[in-house]
Amino acid sequence: MKKIILGIGNTLNHDEGLGVHAVELLMKMPSIVSRDDIELYDGGTLGLNLLQLVESCSHLLILDTIDANKTPGSLIELKKEQIPLFKEIKMSEHQITFQEVLGLAKLRGKLPDNLYLLGMQPSELQLGVGLSEKVSSNISLLISRVTEIIQSW
Repeated sequence: MKKIILGIGNTLNHDEGLGVHAVELLMKMPSIVSRDDIELYDGGTLGLNLLQLVESCSHLLILDTIDANKTPGSLIELKKEQIPLFKEIKMSEHQITFQEVLGLAKLRGKLPDNLYLLGMQPSELQLGVGLSEKVSSNISLLISRVTEIIQSW
């Protein structure tokens, strides 16, 4: 029953780095890091290199930027069956590769039973560091939802 929170994204493209920035915030929260049943990972843009990690857990919460054509900074949550697993649907700049990771895990029969994708609609994806004001001002909503999800685990 391995439970993982995985932040993915490219921190050199403003809001694309949301997942990584969120995991960094979670790593500073005693209520999260003191738990023996939760592991936090900065997956950056490792793509297929994350397959073993994905297949090794029973619970996986992925934090990432999600382009769902909503208002920038909007919180977006998808559960296992709602997450597009193949490259025909692109949700973020690096998501194709990670979608392939999830698709491959599913084909191998090793997709985690408890799978969530939690993120926000980006405002800025161009080259640059730091989150946009719209995403940064709402990141506390994402962190609150993370704590609710892991409490339900």
